[in-house]
Amino acid sequence: MREKVFIGIIFIAIYLLLIFFPKKRHYIALAGAAIFISLNIVPLKSAFFAINWNVLGILVGTMGVVVLLIESRIPSLLGDIIIDRMPTVQMAIFALALFAGVISAFTENVSTLLLVAPVAFSICKRIGISPVPVIISIAVSSNLQGAATLVGDPTSMLLAGYAHMNFLDFFWYHHHLSIAFPTEVGALAASLVLLYIFRKEKQPIHLEEKTIVTDWFPGYLVLAMVGALVAASFLPFKNINGLICIIFLAIGVIRELILKKYFMMKRILKETDWDTILLLTGLFIIIQGIVNVGIVKDIAHFITNLSKGNVFLGYIIIVWGSVFFSAFIDNVPYVATMLPIVGNMAVIMNVQPELFLFGLLIGATLGGNITPIGASTNIAATGLLRKKGYVVSFKQFASIGLPFTLAAVTAGSLFLYVVMLHLT
Repeated sequence: MREKVFIGIIFIAIYLLLIFFPKKRHYIALAGAAIFISLNIVPLKSAFFAINWNVLGILVGTMGVVVLLIESRIPSLLGDIIIDRMPTVQMAIFALALFAGVISAFTENVSTLLLVAPVAFSICKRIGISPVPVIISIAVSSNLQGAATLVGDPTSMLLAGYAHMNFLDFFWYHHHLSIAFPTEVGALAASLVLLYIFRKEKQPIHLEEKTIVTDWFPGYLVLAMVGALVAASFLPFKNINGLICIIFLAIGVIRELILKKYFMMKRILKETDWDTILLLTGLFIIIQGIVNVGIVKDIAHFITNLSKGNVFLGYIIIVWGSVFFSAFIDNVPYVATMLPIVGNMAVIMNVQPELFLFGLLIGATLGGNITPIGASTNIAATGLLRKKGYVVSFKQFASIGLPFTLAAVTAGSLFLYVVMLHLT
């Protein structure tokens, strides 16, 4: 018991450091992992296997391919085409947010923001409106759709690694609808909020020029990678999604080298989020440590007792507790920590584990939209606006993020609970 308390104190200390020093979180996680190994909480010979290399492969491969896609400017052209077909500014902003959501289902969320934001800034400058609410809307929409696919967000990759889910499992899992559908229901509800927020922007809009694309290969590469992930869903082999993503990144890199675009190697290395990769590497070992000593089961029993064994109450605690915590802390370490806890809760309460696992992802992924510090995309969005001379207050961000989140989480979580797991 003393050992468990001691290890629990170390874990809490590590987690608090992750919260208060977000820019150093990868160093903190690696240091925490080193402490757990040195104390033999996770034996050295077991540490390698505690790391989910499949998740890291998906993350590295997807990020690298997205860099190639951004360089091609294909997403910018698609954005231009969509905007040019909209009759008013209100519908253009609405379409731009939806477009960002669709892209973010297949690319990392910050990358999505960086793809779509220049189009939004151009529109706002042309018609003379503040870009602040528009950029915020794009940021929260990018965060929302990340839960819809395996490659949409690091939290989705963590879920896939924990539950051994492949690409198609995000659409159809264990004979019923999967996480993509409540995510889309939440997106639809949140979209209505955006239409209301921009209800007064009725000015007509037309783009004078469209983006010119000179290299379509990265677009074909992304489509082929998604196709390969879908095809792999039918194979008996598990945990090969990371290998597939790495292979397609290698194909893209080799082509760049053949074309002598050596600068792209530097860009891929620079744009890949190594901080998150190192953070997850350390967290995998730390979480294995608290699993080994039984802390995860203890927390699961505590939350189960808190819900008095009621499945719906336990589900609500998971969803809205995740919304609350993700509003103020990064959802990647939160989800990584909570996955084994809610998995154990499902076993204790004898319910389908995906109810709690999907509820966790809905709350944590959508919950980060309430505040400007709840997700990396929000931080990046306020940074872009700051560079343009617009300082975004907490209240200003929450005026869009809060109703957007409430609509998305309420609709998505109710759909998941009532329809997916009770009527199917």
